[in-house]
Amino acid sequence: MKTPKKQWLDVVGAYQFVLTFLFMGLSSLLLVFSLLFTSLWSLSVLYLAWLVLDWNTPNQGGRRSKWIRNWTIWKHLRDYYPIKLVKTVELPPDQNYVFGSHPHGIMCIGTACNFSTESTGFSQKFPGLRASLVGLDGLFHIPIYRDYLMATGVCSVSRQSLDFILSQPRRGQAVVILVGGAQESMYALPGVHHVVLQNRKGFVRLALRHGASLVPVYSFGENDVFRLKVFATDSWQYLCQSIIKKYLGFAPCIFWGRSLFSANSWGLLPFPVPITTVVGRPILVPQSLNPTDEEVDHYHTLYMKALEELFEEHKESCGVPASTHLTIT
Repeated sequence: MKTPKKQWLDVVGAYQFVLTFLFMGLSSLLLVFSLLFTSLWSLSVLYLAWLVLDWNTPNQGGRRSKWIRNWTIWKHLRDYYPIKLVKTVELPPDQNYVFGSHPHGIMCIGTACNFSTESTGFSQKFPGLRASLVGLDGLFHIPIYRDYLMATGVCSVSRQSLDFILSQPRRGQAVVILVGGAQESMYALPGVHHVVLQNRKGFVRLALRHGASLVPVYSFGENDVFRLKVFATDSWQYLCQSIIKKYLGFAPCIFWGRSLFSANSWGLLPFPVPITTVVGRPILVPQSLNPTDEEVDHYHTLYMKALEELFEEHKESCGVPASTHLTIT
């Protein structure tokens, strides 16, 4: 049982994540440029000069902060739902890994909490591994927000960035890729387990180029923390979503949670539904600097099968009915 103080701290932890996800990028951009027209203009000029010099850092492993990754507020974010990280097998630190994380959900809360913070003990559960969650390259062009993301260990999903991480002399690198991306967020309905994977093969090609093991990861409950308005595929709203996704990399969705003060009113606070992220068994992948389509298809098929098996093995213990199966498109 939580005390009233603990309950409110957990709510603050969950709410700050939502506000950061939705508004920090735009707020940071407005702050930097609005200061140019005040007496503090020199601060913006100095920062923008620094930004030019630091432009390529997100493609070179980022700049993580152990202190920020261990902030207490992440523990409150974890406890609000709660979020758990489940380890199924040992992952030796003398190998590199490509984690495929599913589903994206609206805000990939489970993936972010488990891999860009230490609140669920990733470093203790997988000693010797260094997890690098990767996100849209465009996010790292936003002043201040980019530095915040890098501090939590997030790097760009660009090819240059992924190749840099997996080419490090130190083994035990684990890049975490939300394979379904923005398209998957459009299927984030409660009780629905729909992943976009069938034609997503770039992460398999990446694993082959570096000889990195493929690891399926599934977050049960990720789609249940918000309610989502789904549009028919022949509607103008869906067309707008698709166009924005194509050019900006994200799909604007109409979603809602509960009110900050009342469970019976709508708002932006997620519903406190347990999220359990299960890290599956690795698929050993040989190194092939120029993988053929046949090699990519082979390991992609193995990966899809492993993800389905992971889902079937753990679904009932995570509150998913036995009759529910994973949909892959």
